Amino acid sequence: MTNRQIKSLMCIAVVMAAGLGVAAPPAAAAGRRVHPGDSIQDAVNAARPGDIITVMPGTYYENVLITKRLTLRGFGARTVIRPPAVPAAPAAPDAKAGAAAAAPGAPAAPVRAATACSQADTGICIMGTPEQSVNDVKIRSLAVSGFKRNGIWASYTDRLSVERVISEMNGTWGIAQERSTRGVFRGNTARDNTESGIFIANTVAREGGATDTLGAVVRRNTLTGNRIGVTVRRVRNLTVSGNLLTGNCGGVFVVGDEGEPGAGAMTIRGNRIHENNKFCKGNSRLPDIQGVGIVLTGAEETVVRGNSIRGNVGASPLSGGILLFKSFVGATNTDNVIEDNVVRDNQPADLANQGTGTGNRFEGNRCGTSVPAGMC
Repeated sequence: MTNRQIKSLMCIAVVMAAGLGVAAPPAAAAGRRVHPGDSIQDAVNAARPGDIITVMPGTYYENVLITKRLTLRGFGARTVIRPPAVPAAPAAPDAKAGAAAAAPGAPAAPVRAATACSQADTGICIMGTPEQSVNDVKIRSLAVSGFKRNGIWASYTDRLSVERVISEMNGTWGIAQERSTRGVFRGNTARDNTESGIFIANTVAREGGATDTLGAVVRRNTLTGNRIGVTVRRVRNLTVSGNLLTGNCGGVFVVGDEGEPGAGAMTIRGNRIHENNKFCKGNSRLPDIQGVGIVLTGAEETVVRGNSIRGNVGASPLSGGILLFKSFVGATNTDNVIEDNVVRDNQPADLANQGTGTGNRFEGNRCGTSVPAGMC
């Protein structure tokens, strides 16, 4: 076939596609750049759904509120968001969101979200509402440091993705999410936060049954120097895998209560949980925390498999390698599977099964000591 014939066929194909109504490829997402001295929040407000905002290397002193689908990305540790010298007023919603909020009977979503974010004194807030979640937000390759509350906080989101973020020295949680589904938290570093490095919950405002996260993922994160490395509280259906947790007061906490549905139906696998021997004083909810590997309290149908849990040593009621602990509100651990873990040199025991729960199985673990005896 000659070049002229090939070109003719290509032209015919284009004409036929147009005649059949074949859509052209979608336009690429618009890109916006923020430089030191610019406002990240201004770029977020001006962005259209789906835009990519690139934050250039530098230090930015502000809080950022996101209420629409977009990507916010930086240059790793060279792009840092820190608290403003003077607390900012609540961020103004964009015109489209403001018009929606003003419509008769419509929720004032952006105003409520902005107020909550400002009051929380958080680095980056991703805020939806019960009526309308915020979907497909991506936070990439930047640092949030030194906020009074949280580095990153999300409410009412779906498919939030936080990857390669450094969240450090924040007054509550490093990276936290509530009332949300299908979140992915991967390749992050959360260190020296006052509470959990990564925190996934049904809600922090009230009691209630566990939220089905529809497959949330906490994977390949490095969690050091926090009170607890990873806390999953009153949630179901997620995976915590391939993380490094060391130097915290505690490694992984799975927390449930008497609500329905119960917390659990999750997998904790392939994590390295070593020497989490920092001491944290207890509070009204928990005793002192030190030397904690993995704790399940009020959990059901959770699989703990193939983890390396070594050298977690303490004298707290929660200390040890893998502990099924009696819930403070009376909920029992039921039908959990603890298998094929390497659990060594933890004190007071490598494995412990407390409380009155039923159906819990300890199988194939390599360990030295257990309470009661005979599980190693």
